[in-house]
Amino acid sequence: MPKTSARLLTLLSLLQTRRDWPGALLADRLDISLRTVRRDVDRLRELGYAIAAVKGPDGGYRLSASTALPPLLFDDEQAVALTVALQIAATRPDDALAEPAARALTTIRQVMPARLRNRVNSLRVTAVERPTDRPSAPVDGDVLLTLSAAVHAREILRFDYDSGSGSGTTTEPPRRVEPHHVITWDGRWYLVAFDLGKQDWRTFRVDRITPRVPNGPRFTRRELPGGDVATHVVGTFRGSTDDTALWPCQGTVVLDLDAATVARYTREGVVEELDDGRCRLTLGSWSWPGLAAALARYDAEIEVVGPRELTDAFTRLGNRFLRTAPGPTATAP
Repeated sequence: MPKTSARLLTLLSLLQTRRDWPGALLADRLDISLRTVRRDVDRLRELGYAIAAVKGPDGGYRLSASTALPPLLFDDEQAVALTVALQIAATRPDDALAEPAARALTTIRQVMPARLRNRVNSLRVTAVERPTDRPSAPVDGDVLLTLSAAVHAREILRFDYDSGSGSGTTTEPPRRVEPHHVITWDGRWYLVAFDLGKQDWRTFRVDRITPRVPNGPRFTRRELPGGDVATHVVGTFRGSTDDTALWPCQGTVVLDLDAATVARYTREGVVEELDDGRCRLTLGSWSWPGLAAALARYDAEIEVVGPRELTDAFTRLGNRFLRTAPGPTATAP
């Protein structure tokens, strides 16, 4: 039987993998009695985890969101991965999240076991940005969260907007908009929204937005010009929604990576934040195989949204790679 601390970590991991867990099944997975399961659940509740009892023939448990952040429990691999990610974030001096990332990194190192601390201390990351003439535009993490929450809740946003005159202030009245998407383009964050004052679609730089609270009422989502956010944004920045203004081959995929990570390595594409740490990416290239290869560089699970030519290109590339690899020849499904 595992020690209590290790068992609590395993129990917490199990509760995170599905909505409801019968008590008998948890006891079987952990090789403990039902009484011990109840006792361990009570310990997690004392730590701040909101675990509800589920009624039923066998009874069960469900992990819910807490009103406050409880102590976080990580296994060794999760702790190392989190430390590496924070160190990368902390090395970006032009990012408003760099300083909070550095403080979080210090906190985690202080409580990390020596065997793990020695591993992560050997890693030293230096961020080298692509040379560009564009000035940096750091974004406040709280502003991003506020905008994203309003998009998901479909609530009217009010905010002050700096027009970029250099004064840092604006005499204009607060904007009232229906937020549609939070996206990145060429390394910057933007809010795509319908401006209720202008009665037209607008694209706002997030680093120039100062939200006002509270949000307004809920709204019914409008249809974007161009049909989708990628076509609309590309047309906005390139001055046309004509397909001739785009790459000859353009496709859309869903990546199993968060938008902030993908945006770091994407200049020409449109990155849209989704739920569960995923994002939608629209990218262009000179050929379909070239586009498939460009998307594969993110090293993440890929779900092709369209078009069919992109799916066919992934199949062709997959078969080509299989023929190149040593061993028996196979065909990609």
